[in-house]
Amino acid sequence: MAAKVNSDRVKKGGRNAKNLKNLPPAKPIKVGVIDYKDIATLRKFVSDRGKIRSRRITGVSVQEQRLISKAVKNAREVALLPYAGAGR
Repeated sequence: MAAKVNSDRVKKGGRNAKNLKNLPPAKPIKVGVIDYKDIATLRKFVSDRGKIRSRRITGVSVQEQRLISKAVKNAREVALLPYAGAGR
């Protein structure tokens, strides 16, 4: 027999509108020209572990996020940025 699914059940810890509206609003980072050689600007968008920060955290637009991710990947390829953060 198939188990009956309770439609009233809500996943705990899941992201829904109630959880998201309690987050503090993200301050958008001002972005001028995005270039893979400008490491100081790109470091604002990369975490200490080496991951590219999401739009939700940085507050940039979709188009800017695409340009940032492409610039970070190019900078990693030319060895201006590390692929991973500092090893512990």
